Amino acid sequence: MPRERPTPLLTFNETQHSFTPTYDDDKPRRRWYHNVPLYGIVFLILAPQPSILLVLINHYLRALRAPITFTIHLLVIYTITFLLFSSLIVLVARDPGPVSCDEPNNDADVGEEVGLTEALMSPDDFLAPGKWCRSCWAPKPDRTHHCSFCGRCVLKMDHHCPWLGNRCVGHRTYPAFIHFLFCITLLSIYTAVLCAHALYYAFNNPYSIDESTPIHEILLTFAGVTFALVIGSFFIYHVYLVSTNQTTLEHITPFLLLRYVPVLPATESSRTSEPPHEHELSYAQRRLVKSAHGRIRIYDIGIRKNWSQVFGWKRHGLIYRILCGGGSMGDGKLFPRNADAEQLLARLARDLAGDKDT
Repeated sequence: MPRERPTPLLTFNETQHSFTPTYDDDKPRRRWYHNVPLYGIVFLILAPQPSILLVLINHYLRALRAPITFTIHLLVIYTITFLLFSSLIVLVARDPGPVSCDEPNNDADVGEEVGLTEALMSPDDFLAPGKWCRSCWAPKPDRTHHCSFCGRCVLKMDHHCPWLGNRCVGHRTYPAFIHFLFCITLLSIYTAVLCAHALYYAFNNPYSIDESTPIHEILLTFAGVTFALVIGSFFIYHVYLVSTNQTTLEHITPFLLLRYVPVLPATESSRTSEPPHEHELSYAQRRLVKSAHGRIRIYDIGIRKNWSQVFGWKRHGLIYRILCGGGSMGDGKLFPRNADAEQLLARLARDLAGDKDT
C-alpha cells in the first residue's frame, strides 16, 4: 500500500496571481444618477439646434435669399458642434491618468523611465510627503493626487468634475477638457453674434420675416451671451493655468508648496514634521506660504514649453489635436521644474523657520 504524502503546512496556490493588490471593492461604485449632469450638458448642447436651424432657414434662405451664406453658417455651426462632442467623448471614455509602475514612456524629452525607480524606492521615500499614497497603497508620482470621489490616484490631477459623469480631469484628458471649453465658448459667441445680427434685421424689416423667428433669435442671443461669459471665463482661467503650468488644485491650494520645502536642520526648527503640515503652522507662517504661493511656480518652464507640455507641437498630430485636443506629452510622472523654484523654496523655508515662534 503506497504511503500517503504529508499535507504541507503552507500552500501557494495563489502565487500565479499578480502581487499588486486591487481595491475595486473599496472604490465608490458609479451609479446612474452620477451621469445626470452629463446628460444635462448633452441636452443643453442639442436643445438650441432646432432653433438655430430655424433662424438660418428663415433669415438667410427666405428673407435674404442667400443660400451660400446659409451653407457657410450651417457648416461652421455643425463643425464646431462635432468637435465639441468629439472632445466630450474623449473626456468620458478615456482614463484621466492611471498610476502604474509599468506604464510605457510616451515622450523622452519630457519624461523619463521611472518604473524601476519606483519599484526600488526605499521605505524613507515611501514615507516622504507626496511619494506614497496611503489610500491606494501605491507609489505617488509628482503632481499626482488621490481623488476621494473616484477612490484612486490620478496623474497630474486637475480637478474632479461632476458635470462629466463624476469623473476626474487629469494628465490624459486635460487637453480634451481645454478643447471642450474652447468649442463651447466659440459656439456660444458665434451663435450670439449670428442671432443678434438676424434680430437687428428683423426689427428693421418687420414685414420680411414671420412673427416667431425673432423670439428664437432673442432666446438664442441671450443663451449665447450667457454661456460665452460663464464658460468663456472658465476657459480663460485654464488658459492662464496652462501658460503658467499649474493645475487647478495647485493654484487654489497654496499649502501644496509645503511638500517641496527643503528640510531644515533640527536646531533651526521646532516643527513636528518635515516638511510641516498646514495645521502645524502659525498664523504668520500661513501668511508667508500664501504670499509665496503667487511667486513660486515650481513647474513653470516658459509659456511655449508649458503649452508644448500640454498639447505638443508635433505636426503629424495636428489633425488629432484639432479633432479632440490630442494628448499631453510625457508619461505624467516626471515634469521639468523651474530653475529658480529651488532658491525661492529655500528662502520660504528660512522665513518659516524664522517665524516659528510667531
